[in-house]
Amino acid sequence: MSDLTLYYAVPSRGMVAHWMLEELGQPYERVILDLAADEHKSPEFLGINPLGRVPALTHGDLIVTETAAIVAYLADAFPKAGLGVPLDSPDRAAYLRWLFFAVASAEPTILRQAMGPLEIDYEPWSNVDEVAGVIAEAVGGREYIVGDRFTAADVMMGTTVMWGTQMMPVLPALPELTEYWDRLSKRPAWQRANSEDLKLMPVD
Repeated sequence: MSDLTLYYAVPSRGMVAHWMLEELGQPYERVILDLAADEHKSPEFLGINPLGRVPALTHGDLIVTETAAIVAYLADAFPKAGLGVPLDSPDRAAYLRWLFFAVASAEPTILRQAMGPLEIDYEPWSNVDEVAGVIAEAVGGREYIVGDRFTAADVMMGTTVMWGTQMMPVLPALPELTEYWDRLSKRPAWQRANSEDLKLMPVD
């Protein structure tokens, strides 16, 4: 039995953590929660995440919630996989920036745009054109978003680009973005995780 267990649902951002686990090459278990049946509100799962939200990861007795935190934790917990960036690396600052830009800046902006007009005076979000332009500048002319190799930052940013241009298509599909995701989507670990998750996708 593995000491890594991912609790998630399909579709959800738990699919990002699933990809990250595949990239690690470590044994792990999956617990798929049926959100329609409120399995994420069960006492057992609320003991793992009191908010009743997925994904959540257990690693032995440790619990990690929040997608970016899970991805960052796994990169640090399994350094031999080469998905993190060492503390003393000059790429560390950019790595952290893009790892959390996905959830702090890009995702809220994409969701805000998808929701349509809101009757509020305060606008705490960026706009989708700005977000797309910033990402495009970061990945234009390079294979990965940080340094010269694939890292956990690509897991977060790649899936955010895919989500914002395909699944919830409000992010401008700039050539730099579509080419970036096209490269990442060819990774065997993504294809394995995505293939398994597609089998669980609800059918209308």
